[in-house]
Amino acid sequence: MPLLEVNNLKVWYPIKAGWFSPTKYVRAVDDVSFTLEKGETLGLVGESGCGKSTLGRALVRLEKPSAGSFSLDNVEAATLTGSALRRARKNFQMIFQDPYGSLNPRMTIFRALDEVLRLHSKLDRNQRLERVAELLEMVGMDATQMYRYPHQFSGGQRQRIGIARALAVEPKFIIADEPVSALDVSVQAQIINLLRAVQEKTGVSFLFIAHDLAVVEHISRRIMVMYLGKIVESGPSRTLCSTPLHPYTRALLSAVPTIDNTGRKRIILSGDVPSPICPPPGCPFHPRCPLATAECLQNMPSLEARHGDSEHLSACFHSGQISK
Repeated sequence: MPLLEVNNLKVWYPIKAGWFSPTKYVRAVDDVSFTLEKGETLGLVGESGCGKSTLGRALVRLEKPSAGSFSLDNVEAATLTGSALRRARKNFQMIFQDPYGSLNPRMTIFRALDEVLRLHSKLDRNQRLERVAELLEMVGMDATQMYRYPHQFSGGQRQRIGIARALAVEPKFIIADEPVSALDVSVQAQIINLLRAVQEKTGVSFLFIAHDLAVVEHISRRIMVMYLGKIVESGPSRTLCSTPLHPYTRALLSAVPTIDNTGRKRIILSGDVPSPICPPPGCPFHPRCPLATAECLQNMPSLEARHGDSEHLSACFHSGQISK
């Protein structure tokens, strides 16, 4: 039984053009389905604006799903409200992209972590103090720093505090929304290694959101590739990166720097990403795809196994030409 099961999830934002004009929608997340196992890290990649963060925020109920469903540990979470939603929040947390903006500058680190414990645990003050010290030590920080303010820490230290806050109530599932994109490369490696160590110790599951395939490949067992609100390819990390089945995935991989001259040839996509308000008919990638045919303009390819590998899925009619 998967820990997280997402079925046909949609997040559409209405746009009212005028009194007598029909309502249009920004299709930020459009019919997404996937599963996440206990103790697994699932990567989610795609260029800016493709809907990655919106999907993550919907899964922790910071955005309201427009349609579809998702269940966490066999409990339907998409429709929870009120006190039931507050109780459920203990099981899912989020690490935000901005390690400074996600912390209240007027709160000490102790208060920021203690606030979570007061809301979601029955610990008394002394027990909460011990728990805060334990959390800071878990993420590689000195517990004596708990009475300092966020501005007194570096970006990497602030992100460690964000991770400690997400871990405070022992959640089953954490969404890491580009947790290393604002950090230096050397600090990125430290944070990724920290997340892996935390997972080994606690068994928590991660949805790791990023735009850098090299980072996602390093930390994730499986990867999903998102384009214009849809998942266009998914599969085991090593398989997807060595044998991409979708032309968009191949273009993303070609942008990953290599240390020699034998790497993939750089693929420059033509045109711009279509508007999520008025996506193109058929395959959403066809206006930029070098392999597009009349079939791609008319029909939407389903996300399915294309070469007999049940774990490696692609939403492309021409996956055979990509994998050769």
